[in-house]
Amino acid sequence: MRDVVVIGAGMAGLAAAIKAADAGLSVTLISKGVGGIQLGAGTVDILGYGPDPIERPLDALAAHVASRPTHPYAHLSPERVGSAVAWLRDIVGPDALVGDENRNVRIPTGVGALRPTCLIPPSMEAGIPRAGARYAIVGLARFKDFYPGLVAENISRQAGPDSQPIRARALSVDYVARDGEIDSTGTTHARSLDHEENRARLADQIRPLLDDAEIVGLPAVLGLEDPSAWRDLADKLGHPVFEIPIQPPSVPGMRLNARLSRLASSKARVIAGSPITAVHTNRGRVEAVEYASAGRPTTVPTRSLILAAGGFESGALDVDSYGTVRETICGLPVMGAQGQLLHADFWGEDQPLFLSGLAVNDSMRVLGADSTPVYTNLYAAGGNLAGATRWREKSGEGIALASALAAVETIVEELS
Repeated sequence: MRDVVVIGAGMAGLAAAIKAADAGLSVTLISKGVGGIQLGAGTVDILGYGPDPIERPLDALAAHVASRPTHPYAHLSPERVGSAVAWLRDIVGPDALVGDENRNVRIPTGVGALRPTCLIPPSMEAGIPRAGARYAIVGLARFKDFYPGLVAENISRQAGPDSQPIRARALSVDYVARDGEIDSTGTTHARSLDHEENRARLADQIRPLLDDAEIVGLPAVLGLEDPSAWRDLADKLGHPVFEIPIQPPSVPGMRLNARLSRLASSKARVIAGSPITAVHTNRGRVEAVEYASAGRPTTVPTRSLILAAGGFESGALDVDSYGTVRETICGLPVMGAQGQLLHADFWGEDQPLFLSGLAVNDSMRVLGADSTPVYTNLYAAGGNLAGATRWREKSGEGIALASALAAVETIVEELS
């Protein structure tokens, strides 16, 4: 018998498993895959847009929720959200995430837009616009998914903190990440740049092209295992260096995922690559979770269940050709899944389909159509919660962390 079973290995699932284990509970985390952290930029968003860019995310939550009463943040106070984000920063350490939960910073994206976010890897810190700074955006010719000209041009169209246009130019070097390969992936480049001798070779290619005092931006492939690779490259160049997030799979996301996965594995039993085949219930409570394993399914009795398996991107929520949205693991009722799910105005109101999900109360218990808990010991966290278009408002990690820790706090109170 386990105190907690967590389903899902994304930000919410890993956070819930770590927090519950630290509270002294016996925890099993089950996932069918690796989770969604490495699909992101390795940053942590609380609230970036509402719809205009937001500077102080915690201060903006009350107004955001007032116009969106079904938003997950309606069940999570700004203090709870802030403490959850600070908790993550503390457990992964300053070589993984830096920043202040009370203040957003703007960093360049892979197309050169400046987007607000809260916590960032230290390897991106030099990319925060500074008054009077000049930037050299360096492309790697054998990495085809990064366009330095586009990034530099779009950065130059935006204003820095002094309200003056940011000065940026594009460069390119032909860095060989793997012999005989002319189109290398981001992970291949990152593994290559884990090695000091390869960073020295890259620095020798870039250094002659730089002007004095330029800040160097590169695609976010500066090492996969070595968290100090970017610092070493900056020392070799004699210029500040920053990473620019790229499309998935994201190397900074992979780094953060690896760190959290190691923490979870050291504290809880982690079962990866095993889809859930059944959730057994009795008299309004979850009694056990069954997952696929070699030979025959394995059953794990549990006192509580946290469902943190994500949304549509993971298959935990699904929509069929008739427009029926369903939750695929426990068969739970889905809120906001009636009527027209999509509309033609892409830049207009949020799409109803992506606002659909599970309804919860302040303790993160999943609610039915009658607004009472479906099962008294079933909780939801993260991407399956209804009411938020996370990628549009940049709120995904804040929702995941705060809801996961809120669920754990409820379970600790129930079991103590």
